Amino acid sequence: MEFCDNVTSGQRIRALSTCTIAFTACFAVWTIFSIIGIRIKQELALPDTLFGILVATPILTGSLSRLALGIWTDQYGGRLVFTLIMLISAVATWMLTWVNTYYMFLLVALGIGLAGGSFAVGIAYVSTWYPRSLQGTALGIFGMGNVGAAVTNFAAPVLLIAIGWHGVAKVYAIVLFITAIVFWLSTEDDPALLYRKKTGSKPAGALKQMESLQYLQVWRFSLYYFFVFGAFVALALWLPRYYIGAFGLDIKTAGMLTFLYSMPGGVFRALGGWMSDKFGARQVMYVTLLACVLCTFILSYPSTEYTVHGIKGDISFHISIGLVPFVLLTVVLGFFMSLGKAAVYKHIPVYYPNHVGSVGGIVGLVGGLGGFILPILFGIMNDVLQIWTSCFMLLFVITAVALVWMHVSILKLDANKFPDVHKPRYLPELESGVRQNERQ
Repeated sequence: MEFCDNVTSGQRIRALSTCTIAFTACFAVWTIFSIIGIRIKQELALPDTLFGILVATPILTGSLSRLALGIWTDQYGGRLVFTLIMLISAVATWMLTWVNTYYMFLLVALGIGLAGGSFAVGIAYVSTWYPRSLQGTALGIFGMGNVGAAVTNFAAPVLLIAIGWHGVAKVYAIVLFITAIVFWLSTEDDPALLYRKKTGSKPAGALKQMESLQYLQVWRFSLYYFFVFGAFVALALWLPRYYIGAFGLDIKTAGMLTFLYSMPGGVFRALGGWMSDKFGARQVMYVTLLACVLCTFILSYPSTEYTVHGIKGDISFHISIGLVPFVLLTVVLGFFMSLGKAAVYKHIPVYYPNHVGSVGGIVGLVGGLGGFILPILFGIMNDVLQIWTSCFMLLFVITAVALVWMHVSILKLDANKFPDVHKPRYLPELESGVRQNERQ
């Protein structure tokens, strides 16, 4: 049965809108170090590797917590879990203003990272309000909360200049705390939880919910999400540093240009959900990965000087990607990432309707780990290779692997489903009798 059969359209709209607003606030807090981290880097004189670890630390907590939070949401309801996450994250964000050493910043950042775990909670909560035919669109709209990264890249630099990074942390903490209170007062328990309360049935245990994690398909979905979400978060954190270092821009301009990348990465997720409902998530993933392979390949090309030994002397020329084409390519990349994020999560309620929280949690966990691991790798590659575009070289490899794995898996699934189509075709004209008749 579908728990949402007796739900009104007004209840659905209220649940989806409040969840989306709450997730936007959480995502803005989750990526706060993309801006204030630059000031902390300057104050503590951090190398790129330590800076990468700092901005990625909240992503670690948000990633690792997603599986447990998704399971708890299936058990206790998204309303309670979502509210607690926001309250804890708000307190941790305020605590940023109390610390002054690198390791204390890392410790507080772990608490802030819980805000990122809200995604698994929201996915499980929102999906119970909608029938399967509308879940792709609904989850795509909820995923628009990724625009919180754009909010941070747009608003935080302005606040930073006006009131300093301590002031930014305080404003974010207050906004998130207020959001938590409003969310609790304006929402209600999800239909699945109400049904269990009414019937007295118990939720599935954690071990039971994790049974689906044995399937390779879940981990394949996770790799897709490692790129479309993890790399999206990683670049939202890293691009301000990239623009300042590679193009010599000031922090405000760098934040605004990163906003241009992260905005489509959030806004068009709803479009990706609608496209997944209408055309199928598989088709959307193909388009996404093909486009991202092309974009990351172009972006990975380093600024290079060439000298050709010509007949009458040397001919020298320079190849590089200017600021304008670079920005345009990141916007295109962010757009297709947004489509892919929605497509990945369209699969989950369809294949695992009774384990949306646990499967969504593990997929979100792996995707979030991309947001944690990749900024650190970006910093290490900068320090070791001394090439700014090395981050895009890494993303190109990841995207290409995901595309190949998806295509091979789909071919294998089709071969198992339609074995006769993939056998050697029967060619009657090769039989001697037929050939003899044809010659007569």
